[in-house]
Amino acid sequence: MSNLLTVSQAAELLGVSTKTIRRWETEGRIKSIRTEGGHRRFTVSNLIGNKQDNSLTVAYARVSSYDQKDDLERQKIVLEAYCAKQGWSFEVISDLGSGLNYRKKGLIRLIKLICSEQVERLVLTNKDRLLRFGSDLIFTLCEIFGTEIVIINRSEDSTFEEVLAPDVLEIIRVFSARLYGSRSNQNQEIVKQLKEVA
Repeated sequence: MSNLLTVSQAAELLGVSTKTIRRWETEGRIKSIRTEGGHRRFTVSNLIGNKQDNSLTVAYARVSSYDQKDDLERQKIVLEAYCAKQGWSFEVISDLGSGLNYRKKGLIRLIKLICSEQVERLVLTNKDRLLRFGSDLIFTLCEIFGTEIVIINRSEDSTFEEVLAPDVLEIIRVFSARLYGSRSNQNQEIVKQLKEVA
């Protein structure tokens, strides 16, 4: 029985709680094998089949700071409207944090869902909403785990400078905030001047 997974191992594989695994087993959504002691055990093939049955569309929205909360709400509305128009069953995951921060709660949850093969498609308003740098890494994970990527506003005609300028500003903003404090007048003035130059 060493090739069978415990409830906690199954939960880790699927990226859900042990309570969810027990509920799915009770509802008949996944099959279990009972040990002599009455404990649930799962085969990987049963769990993978379950993941494919429960695939969904995830719409991801992100802004960098609290003063952009209105933009976050606008992104959510656009994503919800787009997914509803396509007739997809979807969930919106949102984050409020820098595009350079890889430890955002929503992003980590998204990665776990993708790696457990539960996400049929990922929908973004723009490519940079995922991460400022490193979005290609997430896109590679999507490719490996069979997740389709839908970007609503593609900016294929952007010049190199148009793409680079926001990235440079984001780097300067993050590092100057770490050095001087994000609410520092000096920091805000520097960022304002750099935006004007860009």
